[in-house]
Amino acid sequence: MAFTIMCGSALLAQDVAGTWQGTIKAGVKDLRTVIKLTSDDGRWKAVMYSIDQGAFPIKASAVTLNGSELKFIIDMAGATYDGKLSGDGKFFTGTWTQGAQPLPLILVKATPETAWEIPEPPKPEKRMASDADPSFEVATIKPNDSAGASMQQLTMMKRDFKVVNGSLGDLIAFAFDVQMKQIVGGPSWMDHDRYDIAAVPDMEGQPSLQQARGMLRKLLADRFKLTFHDEKREMAAFVLTVGKNGQKLTPTQFTGPLPGMGMGPGVGGIAMHVSNATLTEFAGFLQMVVLDKPVVDQTGVKGKYDLNITFAPDDSQFNGHPPKLPAATDGNEVAPNLFEAVQQQVGLKLAAEKTAVGVIAIDHVEKPSAN
Repeated sequence: MAFTIMCGSALLAQDVAGTWQGTIKAGVKDLRTVIKLTSDDGRWKAVMYSIDQGAFPIKASAVTLNGSELKFIIDMAGATYDGKLSGDGKFFTGTWTQGAQPLPLILVKATPETAWEIPEPPKPEKRMASDADPSFEVATIKPNDSAGASMQQLTMMKRDFKVVNGSLGDLIAFAFDVQMKQIVGGPSWMDHDRYDIAAVPDMEGQPSLQQARGMLRKLLADRFKLTFHDEKREMAAFVLTVGKNGQKLTPTQFTGPLPGMGMGPGVGGIAMHVSNATLTEFAGFLQMVVLDKPVVDQTGVKGKYDLNITFAPDDSQFNGHPPKLPAATDGNEVAPNLFEAVQQQVGLKLAAEKTAVGVIAIDHVEKPSAN
């Protein structure tokens, strides 16, 4: 009679590999979460599906199994999970941390009978022809009287363009891919009056980032009567280069013509999530949302990447209104500043320099015409 003796680690691996599922109690909405764990020659991998949020597969950036202790990191969600396997190998009891607020999450091993169905991810939107020159077919512009100090949203979701609490300066900065200080000669209300905009293109397909900018430039000319001329001025700027130890970039796991960029709470600071973006687009996001000077991409790095950077902002950033951070505690270290975080976490360097920069010199602009 032949028999095999399995060591404890082999038994544990056999118990842990498979599909695990649990529900994150996220306040207003419960989120069913599925984690698929696999082992390849002792190297653990994990893929997460948030099946109530589109079920797009998101790979974990790091997975460790130390005895019965499991930890994985989902960079694109700015989240970590720490759990301990039960003695019978049927569930993990642990904590899901996304931002500063940890939440309990029990992951139960699924069987073919109990496994939740993972829906098919939505099909990619048909892309607009690359040589198309679209305009907005329908656009509504309404004053926003919330007294918010900064733009809350600028998105192009499929074919829906949306701005919440955007100023004329915000709109020009996005439309022409410049920083606020590259807009000169504007009226006194340029940064104070704020608007909500909802618009739809007049052509089929999802526009590229450049097509979205072009549509907004046409809207500014039509509804705000914007006219301007280009100038070159020497000014302080930030130059983005590869750090001395080389870049630590992650090629994107997403597809589509548009990058995704956003902010959320992070451990000891705020977490910046950038997906499907070139480094030039990343530099544009920094100069439009975070920094007070133009950002020039001189990395020479091609391709699209997913970047996740957690940092503690200062008062010079976010147009003087940085997000408020939770009070520091003994167990909650303060994140590094933006410049250190960019260097440490993605291997890039931001350095202040004076250089000739293009500016948008406003000749004429009016408050937007009524809908």
